[in-house]
Amino acid sequence: MMSVEETIQGTQTAQLPQQRGESLLETAVRYAEERHWDVFPGAWLDAVDGVQRCSCGQPECEAPGAHPTRPDWATQATGSATVARRMWQKQPNAAILLPTGRTFDALSVPETAGFLALARMERMELTLGPVTLTPDRRMHFFVLPGASVKVPDLVRKLGWAPSSLDLVALGEGAYVAAPPTRFGSRGAVQWACRPTPANRWLPDAEELISPLAYACGRDR
Repeated sequence: MMSVEETIQGTQTAQLPQQRGESLLETAVRYAEERHWDVFPGAWLDAVDGVQRCSCGQPECEAPGAHPTRPDWATQATGSATVARRMWQKQPNAAILLPTGRTFDALSVPETAGFLALARMERMELTLGPVTLTPDRRMHFFVLPGASVKVPDLVRKLGWAPSSLDLVALGEGAYVAAPPTRFGSRGAVQWACRPTPANRWLPDAEELISPLAYACGRDR
């Protein structure tokens, strides 16, 4: 079985822009400015007795340093690079979170199913949007808004019960963490398929659902 590193290289992630040395502030501004994505700052990591702890103060935080800090987080989200810069200047270590249901929805699947689907999509020569790989072993495929409404019926048409597959469509009211946001000591969110000028126009969920459902079925 291929390792994660080998598989990522196989999907050309080796070409990702190097973000070492690039601040979260500059990255958030770039997402708003170049991709026209709404962004909002999340929690951050504090060093407590040499251990990275989430700013929320919960010892058992499920996504340390990578979740919203307030219930009205959706009202914080902005597509303005100027406003984004101002928000991250207040807390430079804040996670970069992207609300779904606006400029994109996201199809979330387990990492193993995601890599299998990516391989099938490449063979099918499908046009992909950006895809993230998170430290909690999930992959998020960016697609056109509206996927959260369509996906259950699309899955049924393929012969699957939606509840039988670990395939979740994230739309309005949800969010994804963007690279290089860190999940505590587990590592940082990465691009499995980086944002490029070529994938500025996102695919519809209907174009990707077949290989994703197949991969999730194999991964059960």
